[in-house]
Amino acid sequence: MDSPATVPTGLLGKLVALGTTSSVGENELESWRRNPKLATVILSGLAQQRLPNIARQVLDLMLASRVESNVVHHNVAITACAKSGNWQLALCILCGMSDVSIVPNEITCSAAITACERGRQWQLALSLLDVMPEMGLIANVITYNAAISACGKGGQWQIALGILLALPEVRVTATEVTYSAAISACEKGGQWQLALCLLSIMPDSRVSANEVSYGAAVSACGKEGQWQLALSLLCEMPRAKLTANAICYNAGISACEKQGQWEMALALLSNMPEMKVAANVISCNAAISACEKGGRWQIALGLLSCMPEMKLTADEVSCGAAISGLEKGGQWQLALSLLNAMPEMKIATSEITYNAAISACQKGRQWQVALSLLGEMPRWQLLAGVVTFSAAISACAEGGQWQLSLHLLREMSQMKVKPNEISCSAAINSCSRGERWQLALCLLRTSMREASVLPNGISYNAAISSFQHCGQWTLALRILGDMSGRWLKPDEISCNSAITACQSGEQWHYALSLLG
Repeated sequence: MDSPATVPTGLLGKLVALGTTSSVGENELESWRRNPKLATVILSGLAQQRLPNIARQVLDLMLASRVESNVVHHNVAITACAKSGNWQLALCILCGMSDVSIVPNEITCSAAITACERGRQWQLALSLLDVMPEMGLIANVITYNAAISACGKGGQWQIALGILLALPEVRVTATEVTYSAAISACEKGGQWQLALCLLSIMPDSRVSANEVSYGAAVSACGKEGQWQLALSLLCEMPRAKLTANAICYNAGISACEKQGQWEMALALLSNMPEMKVAANVISCNAAISACEKGGRWQIALGLLSCMPEMKLTADEVSCGAAISGLEKGGQWQLALSLLNAMPEMKIATSEITYNAAISACQKGRQWQVALSLLGEMPRWQLLAGVVTFSAAISACAEGGQWQLSLHLLREMSQMKVKPNEISCSAAINSCSRGERWQLALCLLRTSMREASVLPNGISYNAAISSFQHCGQWTLALRILGDMSGRWLKPDEISCNSAITACQSGEQWHYALSLLG
């Protein structure tokens, strides 16, 4: 990770403040002519400040003012691009070097590949790596590390491993950075077994694993539900004479969070101060989310309230996870209070936080409040999505408001929000509860097909339920048969609803056959 930039002074400070090279006078240019290293210092400062566009302006000014530039100047300018992920400008500077008769070197290409890596342009990174021999350049381990990292960020873990395995052929020795980049590539590709394999063979290659290697391996296990292995790796670090840092702990807490292991997540969070590791917002967010998934809304709310004492500022993720926990716990009033407090906390609300709050209202049978929340979203420049509408439709269904459910379904089309199985099933359920079996059947057989939505078990169950008390036993049996034709196995709900429909129609033999 790059060190934080210091406050620039002198000419560099003027360049940063103005954003142009207008502050560079003839005196500075003359000093650059006498000593090109002075221009290098300015360019290095701009790189540290992540200001590639001004660095490019300096190069252009040097050319226009007949100040001789060299490969070092261009390398530093490309490094400025790499630090900010401006891969387009990096390649532009690289391609322009031939116009001023400057030959790129290994550092030039490594910096350009790093720019592509940070800009997630793995194909371009590999293309640069491939053309280096044609330029008479030999790639070094730094170049290969950047290429492996680029492939990892692009989801190309196979290519990343291929580059790692090919290093002995080009007589390049892999370092801990190389292995960490490859492990990270496996982590992003969901290949936790390979990540562990790479970590285990590092000693055989006389490479010592570091905190980054372990952090990536812990994250790889956590993402794929292997929370026990993730914790095992954390426990293994002291034996390898390594101290787990915040990144490692965060990966471990996230691993527990994904599997609802809230107690283990809290244990890791509480262990961080003892290990002299400062928890950050990511640590707390993962722990709050773990409590949310584990149904411990009280603890989630407690963690959120404790963040100021830990000198941490809660963000949208913190509040979103806490509101989701309140939603699961049926605490719609608290969910609304937290949502309404977010602007006062200077935290931007989001579609996710509104979705959770609307779902909380749905579970609390507060359909009016749910619709009110839906209506106020545009005020915060938030667009309601399919999850938002589905929650609102479900809230109307719980409140027996079938007309409003259908209105919301129509509104989705007007706002070009494509319905899904959940929104359609909720609307069918709403009609079923309102004893509007014709509308429920129409939604199932016509509206869902027109929206290119395949009915699922919940959709069929809701439709069959609408036939229970209106004597439509033939339709109930027909829909039950349709389920089998779509490879959907009727469950207890669908069978019971069909049996009730048959009993209502005094079709006892059909009811008994379903029981059998």
